[in-house]
This record gives sequence, C-alpha cells and structure tokens, in this order.
Amino acid sequence: RRDAFAGRNHLSSGQFACHLQEHELSGCDISLTAYKPGGKFGALQIDLNNNKVLSFQEKPDGDRNWVNAGYFVCEPKVFEYIPACDDTIVFERKPLEDLAKDGKMHAYRHTGFWKPMDTLRDNVELNEMWDKGIAPWKVW
Repeated sequence: RRDAFAGRNHLSSGQFACHLQEHELSGCDISLTAYKPGGKFGALQIDLNNNKVLSFQEKPDGDRNWVNAGYFVCEPKVFEYIPACDDTIVFERKPLEDLAKDGKMHAYRHTGFWKPMDTLRDNVELNEMWDKGIAPWKVW
C-alpha cells in the first residue's frame, strides 16, 4: 500500500494531486517535494589568500540548490531501506541517501509558496500572514 506523509513543520500551497501523479509516472519508490528557497543573506566570494571580496550579491536565489520540502509519497519498497528494530535511524539520513544513490527517488518540484516553521521568527511571520488574511497555504 502506498503511503504519503509530511516530515516536518512547514506550510505549503503545494498541490498533492500533482505530486501523486508525478510519483506514479516516475516509477520510483519514493517522491519528495523539492523547493528552491530564496536567499536570506548577502553572498560573498572571497579570495582566501588575501581576504579580498571578489564578488557580492545581496540575497541571491538561495544557494541555487533545491531542498527537501518535507512531503513524501512512498511505495512499500521504501521500508526495505529502514532497518527493522532500530530506533536510531534518521529517515532523512541513510534511507533517503541510499534511495537517491540507487536511483529510486523522484523530486516533485514545487514552485509555489513554502515556508518552514522552525524558528520563533518563522512562527511570527506565518501568524502575521494568517492574521492579515494572506495565507497561500490555506487551500480549503
């Protein structure tokens, strides 16, 4: 039986039906939602020989990497990657790393709203958005 779950505290305007459809077409054992976050800080390239700043870019488009947005669709085979009776296994470590290495992982690229709620700042920002009626994750 196929399972779907969210792994962390985050909010998204993601369309689960689209993710599920892409997963089915991929033939992979697991699909995760991938998101490309914007940058939070100014980025520097530094010459490590003399500490001269070679380039500066204010808040570039993240570090140009996609991140795990925490939503998964799994086929039963995924659970073969999780050792039985081992409570110390972190799903996002060895199981996901091995699934990716084995070519069994698909990324559903979400380009809509996504925001983690990992910090007090995140919590405040998301609650302010909700209070103002600007809640892109509210899809009901």
